[in-house]
Amino acid sequence: MAIAFVSVVPLGTGSTSLSHYVAKVTSVLNKETSVTTTLTGMGTIIEGELADILAVVQKIHEVPFSEGAHRVMTNINIDDRRDKKSSAQAKVASVKAKLGE
Repeated sequence: MAIAFVSVVPLGTGSTSLSHYVAKVTSVLNKETSVTTTLTGMGTIIEGELADILAVVQKIHEVPFSEGAHRVMTNINIDDRRDKKSSAQAKVASVKAKLGE
């Protein structure tokens, strides 16, 4: 199980607003059943098998192009831990436990 944080950024759109693109990417992600996704204010957390995550990232990287963008920058951070199962929630819970929360 891997956890990825992904941010897809269309460039040169003529507007500082990106919510239209975020909505389209989120729509594609909502149709995916091989991964779990969590939308945040700065990107999306994707959890699942690494191959599935990478396939989904390729799909969402293409979305801004289909919406008229001429250039897209996609940033990916991958946490691929293989000694035990984990999740984004478990990582947060571990930190909170150490804080005594």
